[in-house]
Amino acid sequence: MCDRYPIIYEIMWALSFNSRIREQLRIDQVFMHKLVQLEKDCHDEKMRKIAHGIFWNLELNHDEYALSEKNLGITFDIMISYSHVEKKICQELYEELTRKGFRVWIDFDQMHGNVMDTMAHAIEHSKTIIICMSESYRRSSYCRAEADYAFQRQLKIVPIRLQKHYKPDGWLLFLIGQLYYVDFTKYDFPQAFDALMKEIKTPRFYDTPKRIVEVNQESDEVSFSSPVQLSTSLPSVLPDNVLDWSQVQVSQWLIDHNLVHMARLLCDYDGRSLIYFNEYLTKVNPQQMLTFLQEDSLRRTNQSLSVVELARFRSIYDKHQQSLVQSTTANERKKENDSAAMCLMM
Repeated sequence: MCDRYPIIYEIMWALSFNSRIREQLRIDQVFMHKLVQLEKDCHDEKMRKIAHGIFWNLELNHDEYALSEKNLGITFDIMISYSHVEKKICQELYEELTRKGFRVWIDFDQMHGNVMDTMAHAIEHSKTIIICMSESYRRSSYCRAEADYAFQRQLKIVPIRLQKHYKPDGWLLFLIGQLYYVDFTKYDFPQAFDALMKEIKTPRFYDTPKRIVEVNQESDEVSFSSPVQLSTSLPSVLPDNVLDWSQVQVSQWLIDHNLVHMARLLCDYDGRSLIYFNEYLTKVNPQQMLTFLQEDSLRRTNQSLSVVELARFRSIYDKHQQSLVQSTTANERKKENDSAAMCLMM
């Protein structure tokens, strides 16, 4: 069927971002054999790119891509990740950035050969990635692979909006999290570019809140409003008390325990909110609560919430609280014993 309907491979690439489907594809020997043959023998450049993309998601060749010797030493200040629908404005952006002295990597010619290897090389040697948000970007499996790998490599992510009224959703919403973007559709190019420059030049401190870029259309001034914590920060040491957790720490705790979908669903929760959420889970009728969460999950993330993941959340959260109680009790007993020992000495 895949031979007669090549679009099926495109669908498979999109589906292969799902961890469960990846596992199913890996053990499907017939599919894997066809994919290997496609990569080796197909003369259709587009189909070969799709095969490379699927292999990349299946993690069969992440560590095997060959880097050209002449490119090994090159480091880029900025990588521009975009859909070719927005090529014109991205070319203007590239020219302006290079004029400012930045070393910029961008794919203007729709790369040939193993595009995933080239993409990985560019990300490995870049410091910042500009995510050019649009519906066509979100729908592109290649753009998704590019953005996901940049996120994994912990590049500084600077989102910009290139499609009017577009609101990120699905995987793109999860990726940019609480980052605020520069809107190139709301302001003219010079204004928006000035805002982008401010954002690019802002030092990235892992434990420092991210600042929101705003453009004052009347005064042409670019200012930064109240801080918002960066969702891609490196993990910090968690306080024992959940009440003291920040939004970033809640997200990190969930991700560390492989509760990725819960992290997306509760992306704006701090420790206090997490405590209230768990209390709500214990007091409301289970079926009613599950229905509510499923609806909220579909609305906010465009995906259903796994009952298994919800159950794991309850279990892990309860274990954490029990551990905290035991630790507190042990400390109190130690203090009592120390006090008693001091009294005997006196």
